[in-house]
Amino acid sequence: MPSKPLIGVTTYFEPAKWGVWELPAALLPATYPRLVQSAGGIAAMFPPDAPGAATDVVARLDGLVVAGGADVDPARYGADRDPRTGPAAVERDAWELALIEAALAAGTPVLGVCRGMQLLNVALGGTLLQHLDGHTGGLGVFGRHTVKPVPGTLYASLVGEATSVPTYHHQSVDRLGEGLTPCAYAEDGTVEAVELTGTRWALGVQWHPEMGTDVRVMEGLVRAAS
Repeated sequence: MPSKPLIGVTTYFEPAKWGVWELPAALLPATYPRLVQSAGGIAAMFPPDAPGAATDVVARLDGLVVAGGADVDPARYGADRDPRTGPAAVERDAWELALIEAALAAGTPVLGVCRGMQLLNVALGGTLLQHLDGHTGGLGVFGRHTVKPVPGTLYASLVGEATSVPTYHHQSVDRLGEGLTPCAYAEDGTVEAVELTGTRWALGVQWHPEMGTDVRVMEGLVRAAS
C-alpha cells in the first residue's frame, strides 16, 4: 500500500490555557489536521521558525497548507495600514511567505486558506483590499455564502458546481500576483479562489473548508502531493 503524503500545516504562537497550565503555545484549530486526515493525508504542524529554514522544511513535505489567521502586514505589499486592519503577525508573515516561496520553487503543492490565499497573492507580487463587508457572520462567528467556480480551472475540476461555504474574512485580493488567475467568485464579485497557471499545483481559497464537510479541495491537494 502506498504511504500517505505528509502535509505540513502552518500554525501560530498564542497564549493558551489547559489543565493547570497557562503558557505560550503553538496553536491550530483541530479542524485543520482532521480535514487533512479525512482527505487521506498525514498532518504535521509547523509553527513559525526562521525563514532560512523554509527550504529544508519544504524538502521534507509532500504538500503544504498555509492556514488562516491574522491580517497580512500591509507593509508586505507596499500599502499604508487601514485603521480596520488587525495587528501585524510579523514573525508568522516572514515564515509563511518563505514557506510559500520555497514550495513554489520546489514544485510542492500548496493550498492557502483565507489568510493563506492572501499570502500566496502577496508572495507573487499582488496586493490586498484591506476591508470589505458581508463575509463574516459577526465577530467570532463564521458566515456562509455561495461561491461559483470559473469553468476550466483547477478549482472547477475539484468542485464543479456553485457551493455554500463557511467564511470569515474582511480582506480579499486586489491586484493579482504574477501568474495567478481567479477560479471562483462570490455573488458580490469578490474573488474567492485563485490558482497558479501552468503545471505547478497552487490553489488559494478565501473561505474555510476546515469548518465544513466538503473535503474535495483538500483531497485535491492530497492527490497532488501523492
